[in-house]
Amino acid sequence: MKGLIRFRRRSFSVLIAIGLGLAFIGTHKDLMSLELFKGKREKTRIEAERPRSFTDLAKKMKPSVINIRSTKIVKHPGRGFWSPFGDEFFERFFGENPPREFPQNSLGSGFIIDEKGYILTNNHVIEKADKIKVRLSDEEEFDAEVVGRDPKTDIALIKIEPTKPLQAVTMGDSDKLQVGEWLIAIGNPFGLEHTVTAGIVSAKGRVIGSGPYDDFIQTDASINPGNSGGPLINMRGEVVGINTAIIERGQGIGFAIPINMAKQILLQLKEKGEVTRGWLGVMIQRVTPELAKQFGLEKSEGALVAQVMEDSPAEKAGIKREDIIIEFADKKIHKMTELPKIVANTPIGKRVDVKVIRQGREKKLKVEVAELKEKKVAKAGEFTTEKALGITVQDLTPEIAKHLGISEKAGVLVSEVKVGSPAHEADIRRGDVIKEIDRQPIEDLEGYSREMAKLKGKNEILMLIQRGENTVFVVLERE
Repeated sequence: MKGLIRFRRRSFSVLIAIGLGLAFIGTHKDLMSLELFKGKREKTRIEAERPRSFTDLAKKMKPSVINIRSTKIVKHPGRGFWSPFGDEFFERFFGENPPREFPQNSLGSGFIIDEKGYILTNNHVIEKADKIKVRLSDEEEFDAEVVGRDPKTDIALIKIEPTKPLQAVTMGDSDKLQVGEWLIAIGNPFGLEHTVTAGIVSAKGRVIGSGPYDDFIQTDASINPGNSGGPLINMRGEVVGINTAIIERGQGIGFAIPINMAKQILLQLKEKGEVTRGWLGVMIQRVTPELAKQFGLEKSEGALVAQVMEDSPAEKAGIKREDIIIEFADKKIHKMTELPKIVANTPIGKRVDVKVIRQGREKKLKVEVAELKEKKVAKAGEFTTEKALGITVQDLTPEIAKHLGISEKAGVLVSEVKVGSPAHEADIRRGDVIKEIDRQPIEDLEGYSREMAKLKGKNEILMLIQRGENTVFVVLERE
């Protein structure tokens, strides 16, 4: 009996052990099933987010995307054919042949933002164009006129006069874009009309050196020459960007202007044809880890003030060189590139708080934002006194002066000299700086224009030219 009982006890123990083992095996299988279910559910969710087809979206957007063909007349000197008797013989008997004119065509894209015919595109697509043609998706063509353009952001607004209401796009919110989000681009690459490509948001806030307000969306949706000005569209059918740039020899790397940037300036382009921006009057640079250490900063954030312009809002507010601007108008400045955009979008005349770090301590200042004055370029022919001189000049900016190794910023830069003109005969060269006209000092383009206007009836003009470290007087004789 004892052996039997012992056996029974042993059997009972075995049964308990087997039972526990089965229970453990069952639980382990359940856990594995649960993990597999979770993985399957996650995979299903990702697949559900990935669009199976872009057909409906492409079809919906097609009527709102247009093709642009711009034409610019280019003049080329010379007679256009070869004479076996030589130039002297030809000129003696036939005279100089006038410059020949050639049409130069370029292609681009755009999209309709208003049923009355307003279209957004890139400025470089229509810049200096003598004629702009717009073709709709139904092959109907219209002449377009420029309503407004902004070279600093490469955005332009043009208009056609349609015979019927047009289908306008819906503009989305580019700030809400997420990296990895699906997009499509529609445009006119290499003249291939209404080409649709797809990709994702590769990155946001890219600075590629194209201008002071760089803030590009990077995408791997194929963008090629001719796509410029076309829309970048999210899966809800909203335009979130304007396709603008590519990296040469780079595959799968395209850039688009965020649509929110266009929305900020659209009203100004429509009403004034140009954009007015706020101005602070500082030269800034990035706070590198090395600079952060030198200035006793915990993080490499903010914008380091390298120079304060004379009589600028910054100078009047008490901003100094070596200040680090960390906040402007209640907006944190994490990167140096953020400050120019925030200042530019601040209303003219508005007083805002500026927070800086000066010698390791935070300091709050008040600044009244002024208007950014655009630099003008005077070209030969704008004034009758310059027409026969064959010279083009522009303001001497600090960046150009530094590049040329010039310490003084006064004067105007010679940017172009026409071959055979009095300026060319007087040995004025591109890159020269005009310091004086008729013994009157020249500070900037405005002073240059004023002095040249005074010399309307004078046949000879005395100029003091700076070339590198040397200065030289030249006399220009009007033809």
